[in-house]
Amino acid sequence: MDTKKYKEHKIAVVIPYYNAEKHIISVISKLPDYLYALIIVDDKSPQPLPKEKIKSEIHPAIKCVFLENEINLGVGGATKTGFTYVINNEIDIVIKVDADDQMDLNYIPNLLDAIINEEAEMAKGNRFKDFKALNKMPAIRRMGNFILSFLIKAATGYWNNFDPTNGFLAIKTKVLKEVDFSNLSNRYYFETSLLAELYFQKTKIKDIPMPAIYGDEKSSMQVWKMPFLFGTKLTKTFLKRILKGYFLYDFNVGTIYILFGMPLFLFGVIYGISQWIHYASLNTLTPTGTIMIIALSIILGFQLVLQAVQYDIINAPTSKK
Repeated sequence: MDTKKYKEHKIAVVIPYYNAEKHIISVISKLPDYLYALIIVDDKSPQPLPKEKIKSEIHPAIKCVFLENEINLGVGGATKTGFTYVINNEIDIVIKVDADDQMDLNYIPNLLDAIINEEAEMAKGNRFKDFKALNKMPAIRRMGNFILSFLIKAATGYWNNFDPTNGFLAIKTKVLKEVDFSNLSNRYYFETSLLAELYFQKTKIKDIPMPAIYGDEKSSMQVWKMPFLFGTKLTKTFLKRILKGYFLYDFNVGTIYILFGMPLFLFGVIYGISQWIHYASLNTLTPTGTIMIIALSIILGFQLVLQAVQYDIINAPTSKK
């Protein structure tokens, strides 16, 4: 593989570290030698970061930087610490890699090619395009990711990208400079909150098919907690995106669909329920005219809402194929 094109850019890898003493050296050993810098952020981990082993494993030409958070912030907080360093040190592209050895680092060139060839401004892994690898993913985890991925699509507006919770990504530093880090979550919601911020920049994101690797590492993320952890945040993200994208930053045909569709639909549903209860209590049939008003409101409102969804999908940011 010709690595010359990669050496023409300052490329850094950021690794948030927390209780991954058994896996971090394996991760380091798989990093390519054309990197400019390796930034490891110790997120106040109880397990010490094996700095000397890392220095002996990393290629001598790669600048090795160790950062430490004063308190535990979570994977998102540690990643933001690394990203801040990257921005302040004139690095061109940053790759975020987890320390648990669940990412196949052979796909780093695929991520970089998408950015260097100007197909996208950010590239991320997609574990759902490789059916063989997908079958190896635990069934509960696979189902949870499918459902969560769809909800995140709707919330962030990136309808053309799948597996949005995948943390294996590469992004141009100039894009990160425009992101308000205070709006990014410090923990598991980090990737989703990043997508939500990038949407308003219309950042082009490309999915790179790749498998996930599952070993003996234990995730602190429990599947049954996912709806509770993400439900409220996804709702807030969705409402914020619709308000900003269709009412504050722009006013378009999608706005018209929403303005007329939602009130009509909600009126039909609420008025219909109230009338059903009213006439049921009187033990009499609901007048035909009332039924027609309710039916027309629900049907027309629902059609307008569907048009709004279609408009939103069509206008989602897309990368070059």
